[in-house]
Amino acid sequence: MRYPALAPIAALLLLSTVALIGCSRGGAEAASSQTPSTRVHPVSGLPIVALAVESQGKVHKFAVEVASTEAEQAKGLMFRTAMGADEGMIFPRKEARMAAFWMRNTVIPLDIIFIGPDRRILNIGAEAQPYDETPVPSSGPVIAVLELNGGRAAQLGLAPGDKVSWKAP
Repeated sequence: MRYPALAPIAALLLLSTVALIGCSRGGAEAASSQTPSTRVHPVSGLPIVALAVESQGKVHKFAVEVASTEAEQAKGLMFRTAMGADEGMIFPRKEARMAAFWMRNTVIPLDIIFIGPDRRILNIGAEAQPYDETPVPSSGPVIAVLELNGGRAAQLGLAPGDKVSWKAP
């Protein structure tokens, strides 16, 4: 038994499927051609930018997620179970001010790096422990806070006075 009335619907479904395949291919090509400044993190959905730290004559490069809004900054790296060695998250501030971070609901140990108005490392809260709610404070006003895997700053020799550079997304 044939259903001629369904032929237009079948043709429409076939056309829609072909269109979707074409769009998804274009989307994949667009995603693969994104520059580091326009990429987004697959878990957080936050933009990823290139960040560099000049330390002891070397430049250490990272791909960091940018937590710009209050909500993004409040969540930070909570509930994340892993982060690449050269990944991190930066929390830019609109104006320089004192800051303190804690590790509520944060599963992985972190180095909390406070960046002063001159874009130099002010101080480092090294190896902040998972779930610890003790505030880790800056030693002065900061324009940004950078979080890296716990121990990474020491491993690379990062220290107060090192220059940090990044571009806003």
